[in-house]
Amino acid sequence: MIADTEGIVFRQTKAANGRRMILLFSRKLGKISVGTGITEGGKTKSALAIRPFTYGKYELYKGRDTYNMNSGQVIKSYYKIGENLDSYMAASYVLELTEKVLGDEISQPKLFNILIEFLEALEKRTRKQDTLVLAYMVKLLDVMGVMPDLQYCSSCSKEIKKQENGNMTLGFSIVEGSLICEKCAKSIERVHNEPLIYSINFGIVSIIRYFKEESFKTFEKIGLDDEQARLIRRILREYMRYHLDVGKLKSEDFDFKEV
Repeated sequence: MIADTEGIVFRQTKAANGRRMILLFSRKLGKISVGTGITEGGKTKSALAIRPFTYGKYELYKGRDTYNMNSGQVIKSYYKIGENLDSYMAASYVLELTEKVLGDEISQPKLFNILIEFLEALEKRTRKQDTLVLAYMVKLLDVMGVMPDLQYCSSCSKEIKKQENGNMTLGFSIVEGSLICEKCAKSIERVHNEPLIYSINFGIVSIIRYFKEESFKTFEKIGLDDEQARLIRRILREYMRYHLDVGKLKSEDFDFKEV
């Protein structure tokens, strides 16, 4: 079977007999491993198309058990990402995270499009890359169907709205995947100290809602302060660990700070 598909190269590794294995996130086929005799050091269009971070079009042939690449052509290389260390680390983090949550050969065209939008925005970014990473993490949760409930209290079912003073202290339950209103949060604190409940304010809730609803283009001139970014990151990573079974990543050392 021969298939043409757009794809994003996650990574490549050397195999036997001078071949390489490409881990490809394809629009049509999802996450697949692809074998090829094409070498990255070549000067052909196909050689350029097998580099990590590359968005390309690929002609694949599926044998009995594996995919093989007949040819590839670059749509966009995102080479500017590699010119900035913080952008490179941010892209590496997002690609590894995406790889972990994707099942093999399960098409996820919506997430594919969001990843393209992220790379487009990141290539233009020179600072505060963490803001784009956090936005991507929120959108990933939404696409994967595990977005937390940010509207109602999981304890009393009361709708949570911003107060006029905007100073309410809320809880966020990792296990329940939802908010806990100010009244219920105080009651829970008196009963026990649950390590998977975070104390947050409505401003954090508004940021996460905004990331879910808006496109990456709206984030071009927005940058979170360090304290907000670190708290949202801790919550999202713990949430992904619990609900998506995403443990420690090799690129986890990506530093959320202003550059």
